[in-house]
Amino acid sequence: QVQLVESGGGLVQPGGSLRLSCTASGIVFSIYHMGWYRQAPGKQRELVAVIGSDGDSTNYSDSVKGRFTISRDDAKNTVSLQMNSLRPEDTAVYYCNAAGPRLTGWEYWGQGTQVTVSS
Repeated sequence: QVQLVESGGGLVQPGGSLRLSCTASGIVFSIYHMGWYRQAPGKQRELVAVIGSDGDSTNYSDSVKGRFTISRDDAKNTVSLQMNSLRPEDTAVYYCNAAGPRLTGWEYWGQGTQVTVSS
């Protein structure tokens, strides 16, 4: 049974920081590309950041580039998202995503964690 469990969400003031973590079980973590997506009320889910299975290749949405950092620890089956200089528009439910090697069709989602940026 595959599980992706997110943690670290919460309420933070503008300009503050949060660190999200996602721990996976039931998959061979090291072969998955891992990502963070978010969905704000009334909006579609959007990509925030992804990190390749190699741990070196990363990609960020323009809206978070320079403020967020994605990282992974294959020994702990964990992917993290360090979020700095948070803005009210970063408020959303953040979801962890695991995507298997190309053409496998393997893809899993976490249950989401709420991030609210407000004074």
